[in-house]
Amino acid sequence: MSRACKAVVLAAGHDEATRRLLLHPLANSTVIQQSLANVTAVVAKTDVIIVVDEHDDSVRQLLGDSWTYVNQSVQAGTGDAVRCARFELEGFEGDVLVAYGDTPMLRGSSLRGLKWKHELKGAQFSLLTARLADGGDYGRVLRGADGRITEIVEASDLKASDATVHEVNVGAYIVDNAILIPELDDLAATGEHRLTELAEHLIEEGRPVASYSILDPDEVQCINSAAELEKAADIVLKRLFAPSHAVETGEIAFGTGGWRAKIGEGYTIHNVRRLCQAVANEVTRNGQEKMGVVIGGDRRFLSAESVQAAAEVFAGNNIAAKVLLEDVPTPLVTFAVPYLECSYGLIFTASHNPPQYNGLKVFRADGSLPLEDETNRYQSEANAFTQADVVALDYDLAKAAGLVDEIDLANPYVEAVEALLDIPAMRQAGHPLRVIIDPMYGTSQLTLGMILSDARVRAEFIHERHNPLFGGHSPAPSLEALSTLIEMVKSRGVFNLGMATDGDSDRIGIVDENGRYVSTNELLVLIYWYLHEVRGIKGGVVRNLSTTHLLDRMAEHLGEKHMEVPVGFKHITAGMQEIDALMGGESSGGFTMRGWILGKDGIFACALVCEMLAKTGKPLSLLLDEVFAITGRLTQIETGVPATPAMRVEVPRRMTAAAPTEVAGVAVERIDSYDGIKIRLVDGSWVLLRFSGTEPVLRMVAEAETQERTQQLIDWVKGFAGA
Repeated sequence: MSRACKAVVLAAGHDEATRRLLLHPLANSTVIQQSLANVTAVVAKTDVIIVVDEHDDSVRQLLGDSWTYVNQSVQAGTGDAVRCARFELEGFEGDVLVAYGDTPMLRGSSLRGLKWKHELKGAQFSLLTARLADGGDYGRVLRGADGRITEIVEASDLKASDATVHEVNVGAYIVDNAILIPELDDLAATGEHRLTELAEHLIEEGRPVASYSILDPDEVQCINSAAELEKAADIVLKRLFAPSHAVETGEIAFGTGGWRAKIGEGYTIHNVRRLCQAVANEVTRNGQEKMGVVIGGDRRFLSAESVQAAAEVFAGNNIAAKVLLEDVPTPLVTFAVPYLECSYGLIFTASHNPPQYNGLKVFRADGSLPLEDETNRYQSEANAFTQADVVALDYDLAKAAGLVDEIDLANPYVEAVEALLDIPAMRQAGHPLRVIIDPMYGTSQLTLGMILSDARVRAEFIHERHNPLFGGHSPAPSLEALSTLIEMVKSRGVFNLGMATDGDSDRIGIVDENGRYVSTNELLVLIYWYLHEVRGIKGGVVRNLSTTHLLDRMAEHLGEKHMEVPVGFKHITAGMQEIDALMGGESSGGFTMRGWILGKDGIFACALVCEMLAKTGKPLSLLLDEVFAITGRLTQIETGVPATPAMRVEVPRRMTAAAPTEVAGVAVERIDSYDGIKIRLVDGSWVLLRFSGTEPVLRMVAEAETQERTQQLIDWVKGFAGA
């Protein structure tokens, strides 16, 4: 059993200047608050004692009265600071963690490692060490041939023979409280007042002293100067975006399109239950238990098991769960929430991510994605839960009690889609359409097949069977992933259209009758023109900042409003509501229109393209030519590189320090930084740098009049980012 542990955090500072640094902002808190957060990852807040300067109450004022404080009247060393807590530690049987208020980069996991090593070794005193190429002013840890610590030497006392020693004393300790104050009192009587002197005394006596070594040099960063504070801010950013973050912590973290993580690492049934408990708590707080939730899953590994686990949690919280049978597309769940008048909808999917990922998308009562303040609330509450905090009811018992109801909404969804389409026009086309569809082993073939069959469109499917490995690649309908579809359109010569949907069917990919891949940017402009001019539905358009500006040109030609929003379809639908837009879309394959669901829908988009061909009687290539005769053409190139933590720090800093006045010979009109960095040039071209919200990738996008000019912009931005 783990021993009881209290903590003493030294925050009195050397002088007023160092105490001010403790209060300086760092990430979303301050230096002292971040240091305390790391300590409370190991020791309960109620067992933390903060040593402050007797004549300076700034730390108290910042932190408030919920902490325990003791005063240090004279700066007389670390041992003396700990002795100030003697009355708070009196009679305590356990260990005391001693840490500093100016070491915010120490991870809670390192302090926990120190605690475990101390207990398992049966030590009376344990210290945290690290190996640094340059130990600077840190004391060095000397060891004997057997690996035991023989001495801790201050940097100023190093001998020439010790110059090659790279192990340093970081400055965090765990000490058996039975010896802590008595030994420090004895040392004080001899004029010694430092904790390292206590360690040396114990080593000399042959008492058990242990150590735990941290391997990340970024943790060894105290804050005693403005330069050290700036370095710490860089480290915070590196950690925030480091790809290994979820691996280390196992935390639930929402991105732009929900929660996604690698299966077996961040994505576990344990985390599914914790997150569902947080959503269930939100339902209860809002008094929406009677409304219930609707739950579905796609074809990925663990999706079916996650659906069942989720239903058990909601049932355990007395919240009715409507479970969609078999695998379903995301748009069906988006549709189901308002259709069933539920409080929330959940679908277990990782969308277009590689097969080793899974995740969860949560939809509000109107079918829209929750905004960041809501998802931050879910994830914070979920990450604070243990498994014991989750309330669940066995699935079969929940079914018998009527809290779980298994339903099939394929027909209502199909009927709702068909109500928006001109099915008679599709049926009465002069020549029945023939299309070939690649669902990429995903979930669209049932519902899309039903719609096209009703419209008398002759549809042939490939890659339609259940394969959670998705053929060994990401189920994203990109040019590179649709080579089989393209080849079949070209070689067979009988198809009016090739279509694809991603793994959860909310994105679309299109191939024209000649086998040419049609980018989503091109398709969105065409659909907007078709809905406005052929279908006669008026309204503006909303796009995200990485989507083609041709939509703006078309809107201006039609006399309609247009709006640019951040990446994330929740921003698209919010913008559509703000300007009562006709449609919204994003270059990555997402589309919806007014009067349909508040989310992207690849199934509806595919059916609408078929309607467009049937209603106009023209091939896709000709329609595109007619539209570009109105707007002109723009070429867009998108690329991406792995986003190292250093890049996430350096790229924004470089832009702030030396913002360009021209790019590849064209003057800069303005630079926007509300979502990444978008540089707009006076000739209407633009270039975007943006770190992905779902993957460790720096995305770079450029758009200009010609392929050559666009490539010049991409080459420039790669050089700027050091990619």
